[in-house]
Amino acid sequence: MNVRQAEARKSKIEKRASELRAQLWPEVTDQSLWNRKQRKGFTTLPRTMPLILRIMDDLSNGKPISSVYVSLWGRVFDNCVVTINSPREMAFEAGFSGQRSESTWSSRIKILCELGFIDTRPGASGPFTYILIWNPYHVIKKYYKEKKVPQNQYNALFQRALDIGASDLEDEI
Repeated sequence: MNVRQAEARKSKIEKRASELRAQLWPEVTDQSLWNRKQRKGFTTLPRTMPLILRIMDDLSNGKPISSVYVSLWGRVFDNCVVTINSPREMAFEAGFSGQRSESTWSSRIKILCELGFIDTRPGASGPFTYILIWNPYHVIKKYYKEKKVPQNQYNALFQRALDIGASDLEDEI
């Protein structure tokens, strides 16, 4: 599918979704919704993120890392670098509170780094001031090849990626 065909398909899908919304929720206005094209404060999120997060948590040996990853993703721009000014704030965003909140957050950052989903560099805010977010599809594909991601989870991710037109799992890594 070329770019022109993809745009036409996307336009058709958006039109159908708008028509469906108008039929099911006729009272809803555009202003009452958060359209990423019309509002500030949005980030691009892979449509496969729920599957990615499940696989990540399964890889982390009982120490869930998905809330930390999502909080990082919520702060990233297209350059894939997040600057952490307040580890305490990041810990709170990820759902950690109390005396050990920052150390718990730091331990989950270390796991994300060890698993290869992110890379870190030190700075004024500590050892995790700068965080680079790698392409999660590539990381998961690597673990799948090592037989550390179950077939059913990888197949579900692969199928959903195909459904949305993401070809990252087909990349040579």
